[in-house]
Amino acid sequence: MAYDMYQERVLEHYRKPRNFGHLDHATTHATEANPLCGDNITVEILLSADKDTIEDLRFSGEGCAISVASASMLTLAMKGKSVKEVANFTQKDIEKMVGVPLSPVRLKCALTSLAALNHAVDASRGEGSGKSA
Repeated sequence: MAYDMYQERVLEHYRKPRNFGHLDHATTHATEANPLCGDNITVEILLSADKDTIEDLRFSGEGCAISVASASMLTLAMKGKSVKEVANFTQKDIEKMVGVPLSPVRLKCALTSLAALNHAVDASRGEGSGKSA
């Protein structure tokens, strides 16, 4: 019963993703791809003036149901969080958030948006290019 509920939640986020689209005046952005599944997710973030808090974020791109749903859920979870909280968000947190068992290939799909978000945060602090493959 609980599995069905989580499965339906994934499908709902895939069909109607939250925070999908481009963000006007983004501080930075990053793209992450998953060639195994064809996922390509870009995350755009707007940081506070002190670059310590995510004021807003959006994602765009294409991907499988797990990739798009996890990006949708992640953007909801990270809005208003500090960059430290983003850095501490782990694979286990993503798995818990998605709520369905994930094979190693599907886990990569679920982690694509988190990788893009982390690259964007790093780029805003001068620690990366903001682009990844």
